[in-house]
Amino acid sequence: MLFKFLKYVQPTHYFSLKRNDGTSIFPIASELPEVVLQQLQEDNNYSSKMATAYDLSFQAVLKGYTGDAPTYRAVERLPVKDEYRFLRKNFHPIWVLYVLLLRVCSFHNPFTELGGFLRTRKVRRVPYTATPLKNDSWENFNASLTAQNPLVTVVIPTLNRYKYLAQVLRDFEVQSYTNFEIVVVDQSQPFNPDFYAPFKLHINVVRQEEPALWLARNTAIEQAKGEIIALSEDDVRIPKYWIETHLKCLDYFQADISAGVFFPEGEKIPQNRSFFSIASQFATGNAMLYKDVFRKVKLFDRQFEKQRMGDGEFGLRCYLQSLKSISNPLAYCEDIKAEVGGLRQMGSWDAFRTKKLFAPRPIPSVLYLYRRYYGNRSAVLALLKSVPPSIIPYRFKRNKMLLLLGIFVSVFLLPLISIQVFISWRKATKKIVEGPLIRSLD
Repeated sequence: MLFKFLKYVQPTHYFSLKRNDGTSIFPIASELPEVVLQQLQEDNNYSSKMATAYDLSFQAVLKGYTGDAPTYRAVERLPVKDEYRFLRKNFHPIWVLYVLLLRVCSFHNPFTELGGFLRTRKVRRVPYTATPLKNDSWENFNASLTAQNPLVTVVIPTLNRYKYLAQVLRDFEVQSYTNFEIVVVDQSQPFNPDFYAPFKLHINVVRQEEPALWLARNTAIEQAKGEIIALSEDDVRIPKYWIETHLKCLDYFQADISAGVFFPEGEKIPQNRSFFSIASQFATGNAMLYKDVFRKVKLFDRQFEKQRMGDGEFGLRCYLQSLKSISNPLAYCEDIKAEVGGLRQMGSWDAFRTKKLFAPRPIPSVLYLYRRYYGNRSAVLALLKSVPPSIIPYRFKRNKMLLLLGIFVSVFLLPLISIQVFISWRKATKKIVEGPLIRSLD
């Protein structure tokens, strides 16, 4: 991380890790093109010149820099005051206070910490993502990849959601790009093969008796005839140009992965996801990638079966392999969030919210991911940041005041929460000992 205090507010972010070749995602500021530097805001109020450079690098990534400038391999230690200044510019004030409390409680010099906190109290948050970097040539770009008309295989696993699946299949019937097949891995009970007959699509229906999401996706990828894979779900809605826009993104950015954007039905694309950028996450419900990606990083890890974050783990493997993944806002989809079927039926609605009193919090696969890639210390920091707000029900997860209330409520529920976390930690340890269940794509 360029700024060390990011480890408290983003302890398990992709970009906090160096890639396997020793590089980071952050471009060396002095190596950025002049046209990019002109769109950044140089902050000379840091006490360290290196902090000013790191700030420019962070801005560039945040605002959508996707170029190939050399990146930082090692970072210098910065003054505490500069760390707090950076936090205040990029995060809500509650998180700055949170970091102060964590630092003091973990035996850092309280006078130094409080001094850095107070001396930056007039610094205000800067909405950098409101002015993203421009991609002026996108509109007039003629994608040669689309002109080559490659076969695209669309992968859709489904479980007891025929009503919702029908909607997305109708969206595929009107796609502007037509050279595609759909592999549906149907785990529904009861199975209805006649459901697929009315659709004017090339659908390969694979019957899978075991309700297992990651097995389903792996099976579909293995059966795919296309060398380009599009990943979708059974409870989303997609626009007419979904496939075409994903293909164009792969071509325009010379990317390995086009990572589409989700947003809940009836809402809009989040502002910070409304422009092209290096993807900081991967979702199997909306993405397109070359089949070679699976040959390089292998298939999905079945340690995440009936749990969460299997797609996040796959995306992290791609990041560590230095594969180029672009967040693509134009290939968006609406998330219907069906109340039945899928992972909800398997007992997993949310990674941190439990349905039973002594159920693990978070779901063990979450800690398996955190501990395996980031280490136990970062996993603990992630728990401190994420568990208290999870006390508030899922439907209120965007209400900041209620989330803050959840932090206070968690103090009174600490004995119960500790038991839930202990159960999750123990189950995650078992997964770590067993190791990943990832098979190769032959």
